[in-house]
Amino acid sequence: SPLASPQETLTGKYGEGARLIYELQDQGGELLALRYDLTVPFARYLAMNKITNMKRYHVAKVYRRDNPATTRGRYREFYQCDFDIAGQFDPMIPDAECLKIVHEILSDLQLGDFLIKVNDRRILNGVFAVCNIPESKFITTCSTVDKLDKMPWEEVRREMVGEKGLSPEAADRIGEYVQLHGGLDLIERLLQDPKLSQNKLAKEGLGDMKLLFEYLTLFGIAGKISFDLSLARGLDYYTGVIFEAVLLQQENDHVEEPVSVGSVAGGGRYDGLVGMFDPKGRKVPCVGVSIGIERIFSILEQRVKASGEKVRTTETQVLVATPQKHLLAARLKLISELWDAGIKAEMLYKKDPKLLKQLQYCEDMGIPFAAIVGEQELTDGVVKLRDVAMRQEVRMR
Repeated sequence: SPLASPQETLTGKYGEGARLIYELQDQGGELLALRYDLTVPFARYLAMNKITNMKRYHVAKVYRRDNPATTRGRYREFYQCDFDIAGQFDPMIPDAECLKIVHEILSDLQLGDFLIKVNDRRILNGVFAVCNIPESKFITTCSTVDKLDKMPWEEVRREMVGEKGLSPEAADRIGEYVQLHGGLDLIERLLQDPKLSQNKLAKEGLGDMKLLFEYLTLFGIAGKISFDLSLARGLDYYTGVIFEAVLLQQENDHVEEPVSVGSVAGGGRYDGLVGMFDPKGRKVPCVGVSIGIERIFSILEQRVKASGEKVRTTETQVLVATPQKHLLAARLKLISELWDAGIKAEMLYKKDPKLLKQLQYCEDMGIPFAAIVGEQELTDGVVKLRDVAMRQEVRMR
């Protein structure tokens, strides 16, 4: 998808996040904007090419006019990795697979203990409806509820009443629901709730949530999933299941304070987005997840720094070295043979480097072997292979 899109492509899709869109104006006066995420451009791509069935992943840069916080992995330009499933399928099967992927990635990266929160926009909208919130205020109330992971309920309630114009009674009724979290037992309880069970949207959402948990149990990952009614995901385009992965703590004895980077992945179902770009309004159901690459890197970098481990910045396996002067030709010939054989090799870009300097370079860069060709080796038709860490050498033909 293109880096810059017409502004109207991005506006009206991100709720309060729209203020973070980088807006541009080209020399011809056309109003453009840098992509805010990879989801909206993907939906536009499906509509433009009349694609109704697709499964894909995409790694690319996105842009937010945000206040950077580099220690927490927040940048204005950063990479996201998205995985999406588009098409008409039976309920919750693709959604469960997206959650399985998030679980697999976070487990394999060994970032520590994590939890994947799930909710459904239909359940939230049902909650708002039974709490007598006008439908025109659903989205803006959703954005406020989404702040519960960063602010205590008292502050969220204050914003609902003071800024969003809800009555104190309505805010208190919402609070009774959005502070709940659990698993299948909570879903069953809410299905019996006298108010929610009468709301069509909430009943649909709870039925699908129950089905989702059954699939997650079959995948063997339900233990890491929490049905959390405070999860709202502030973006406008979500229509059903929403999810967010958070790290519970950083187990690190070397630093006084744990690294806090907030959520490291998020996503959900956006069944109406493709239809916004289709001239005939044809919808393609979609569900997807986005992994915050920089946020994950910030955790890994902090962990490595705290442990004192040395990280290799190169994959080089062999440094081609010479002990005497006037042997550049021998180095060039040998390194070419190694490259042709698929061996990752390099050499210093000097005509006559000192051997000690070449070996020191191996140690500094963590290169495990040095292939040394001196005058005697050339005469004998051999190469001296040195294990840099063990400081042992063997002659090889």
